[in-house]
Amino acid sequence: MDIDVRLLAVQTIKAEALAIEKLADYIDADFEKCVSLLFNAKGRVIVTGIGKSAIIAEKIVATLNSTGTPSIFMHAADAIHGDLGIIQPDDVIICLSKSGSTPEIKVLIPLIRNLGNKIIALVSNTDSYLAQKADLVLKATVENEACPNNLAPTSSTTAQLVIGDALAVCLLKLRGFTPADFAKFHPGGSLGKKLYMTVEDVFSTANPPVVGLNDKVRDVIVEISSKRLGATAVVDADGNLLGIITDGDLRRMLQRNESVENLKASDIMSVNPKNIEKNELAINAFNLMEANKITQLIVVDSGKYVGMVHIHDILREGIV
Repeated sequence: MDIDVRLLAVQTIKAEALAIEKLADYIDADFEKCVSLLFNAKGRVIVTGIGKSAIIAEKIVATLNSTGTPSIFMHAADAIHGDLGIIQPDDVIICLSKSGSTPEIKVLIPLIRNLGNKIIALVSNTDSYLAQKADLVLKATVENEACPNNLAPTSSTTAQLVIGDALAVCLLKLRGFTPADFAKFHPGGSLGKKLYMTVEDVFSTANPPVVGLNDKVRDVIVEISSKRLGATAVVDADGNLLGIITDGDLRRMLQRNESVENLKASDIMSVNPKNIEKNELAINAFNLMEANKITQLIVVDSGKYVGMVHIHDILREGIV
């Protein structure tokens, strides 16, 4: 069978985008009550579902956990075969279902109600068994699936995912959840490193390139060459940063002057060089270098020169 693959893909994306756009109409007083219930819950959030909804439930749990709301996934089928013991007295249950009337849901909901826990229904069909039995309802209504046969869960599961994200974002905002909090839960990989790794963690303080104001050009060249960072800092006797001399400064010096014998560091340095405090995030150093199209950045500690970080130091750590 010949099909226009590109057209079908575009139609799928547009169908799901339209379904998501319509969700904005369903953010009502019940949604606010759900956020309040979850925010003030003394226990955890238990998210459950069956089939594709169960997969979305797992993702919602992951998002909630990573943004400061303790959550657990409970498969609806497993719950009626022993996993119901996961639920503790102060837990709040979110149950995902498009139809809201699957056999497992009809068995599970009365059992949860007998435990006395609050139930939030995240459903497409707001006239369903689940919607009628829940304490609060989150509407994830879709008119049609993106599937050409209107059968495979596509738009409906996307809608569930988006409502879950909306809940998580509201809750993290209410909790005052900061990037520092986020870093506690994401210590691994480049994301974690962006959030916690500082400049001090990536640059070497051992024998950094440095010259004084009155050092001769020859001494400057030797210092830059031996330290292999493409630049050297210029400091006063107390270690205060005065300027920087780069390979580029040396080239420009040679173009301007026939004789360089009597030139000093003070004659060729660039004043007010870009610098960063050692306790700043390494990603900020990278962004500063990128923005200014430079490959090295002077590191200071309360104005005192302590070293130089090279863009390769940051790239080596896998931060970007």
